[in-house]
Amino acid sequence: MKSNLAALLALVLCLGTLAAEIPGYRTTYNVVKAGSGDAVAAGATVVVHATGTVKETGKKFWSTKDPGQQPFRYQAGMKKVITGWDQGCLGMQLGEVRKLDIPADEGYGSRGFPAWGIPPNGGLVFEIEILSINGKEL
Repeated sequence: MKSNLAALLALVLCLGTLAAEIPGYRTTYNVVKAGSGDAVAAGATVVVHATGTVKETGKKFWSTKDPGQQPFRYQAGMKKVITGWDQGCLGMQLGEVRKLDIPADEGYGSRGFPAWGIPPNGGLVFEIEILSINGKEL
């Protein structure tokens, strides 16, 4: 009985770390902190805190939390940001924090973004926190 309980607990812990998939995209995500209330929909004006790192090196290339930076505002689902971010934030609720795992082809692609230290074909990891949706805050 003890070993069955231990196996079940191990399975639950393992499943809890599985990344969620976004239908039709290769970007995946994990919910770091649940949100509540309104959810991000296409066309919404969203304000977020965001920290981006290069997946292959773990090097941070940008964060709205760094000194002198401000939260980032964009229009969701309208191709105003990279595809992985655009699709990965849809459905997020106020206060929610997600970690997005974005493959290169849904990020900056074969050109990378050398000015930010993102190499060609570099994967990205973004941690996104929803601060407001269409002017509504927690």
